[in-house]
Amino acid sequence: MRATFIHGVRDVRTGEKAAPERTGDEVLIRVAGVGVCGSDLHYYLEGGIGSAHIHAPFIPGHEFAGWVTEDRPELGLHRGQLVAVDPARPCGHCEWCGRGHVNLCPNVVFTGAPPHHGAMTETIAVAPEQIFPVPEHFTVAQAVMLEPLGVAVHAMDLAKQRVLETVAVLGCGPIGLCLLQLARRAGAERVYAVDPCDYRAEAALRLGADRVDASHERIDEWTGGRGCDLVLEATNAPAGFQIAVDSAAIGGRVIMAGIPDGNAYHLDAAQVRRKGLVIKFVRRMGHVYPRAIKLVAAGGVDVESVVTHRFPLQEAGRAFELQTERRDGAIKSLIVPQERFE
Repeated sequence: MRATFIHGVRDVRTGEKAAPERTGDEVLIRVAGVGVCGSDLHYYLEGGIGSAHIHAPFIPGHEFAGWVTEDRPELGLHRGQLVAVDPARPCGHCEWCGRGHVNLCPNVVFTGAPPHHGAMTETIAVAPEQIFPVPEHFTVAQAVMLEPLGVAVHAMDLAKQRVLETVAVLGCGPIGLCLLQLARRAGAERVYAVDPCDYRAEAALRLGADRVDASHERIDEWTGGRGCDLVLEATNAPAGFQIAVDSAAIGGRVIMAGIPDGNAYHLDAAQVRRKGLVIKFVRRMGHVYPRAIKLVAAGGVDVESVVTHRFPLQEAGRAFELQTERRDGAIKSLIVPQERFE
């Protein structure tokens, strides 16, 4: 069967791989859609993230949904059913799993993170606990977007937003746009967004930002020099940490959801101390899929409009190029291995 492989920096090709065989109680899923994530772009542009490096042709893709290939009544699943898939399989036995921090499990098997191949292929085998059936009216795009929305939900859990706080969202990619909507839904008094890309800034306004600008310096102007109570950083910029600190009020909170290019931040330490900021970093997500499904089903978050482009599997390289160059209005691209279940 076909699959998309990253062979090296800026080298994406479609090739062949063996079809998966179900082992144990695994479920075979025909992949309906896979999102091109910011972390996938790091593998594409840099060959890795931190200690996770590509050493051989690698199949990316951890934001995905698909159709169950056979009836599994013991699991409440039926052939052709559309399901979302949590890419993480934490061990369930380590200290951190025991504490409830499954997103921090050092033994996790994570689909689409080296050395574990991802879902940019036609069929994949997953464990039952990774599967989340979605309502019948859900589109493939909505099912796929539950993963990035889940990361945003986890980030908001860490943020502990209070009613009528001022919130800054730095970076209006898919995660940032989900964070923006969640902050608005959680009762923010004002939500300010920053992104240098015009069409992403326009999307932020459409999805509920009060004001948007290309420069974070406008936050100082908008808040009368005070800064924001809560800053949600979702950029790929090494300067993102410093910009978040600059944008925060004294005693404020900063949530870092982005992954910086080059795996390094640049930061003025004195300002962080003098403001007495609380800083938390987002690592994937916990058990949030049920809440993400409810949010989308209730119309509380619009994830459909965040998906701007779709490509067949053999054109995945174009999707990576488009996302990297931020052109043609691309916010979230989906790779579509097959248009329908057969």
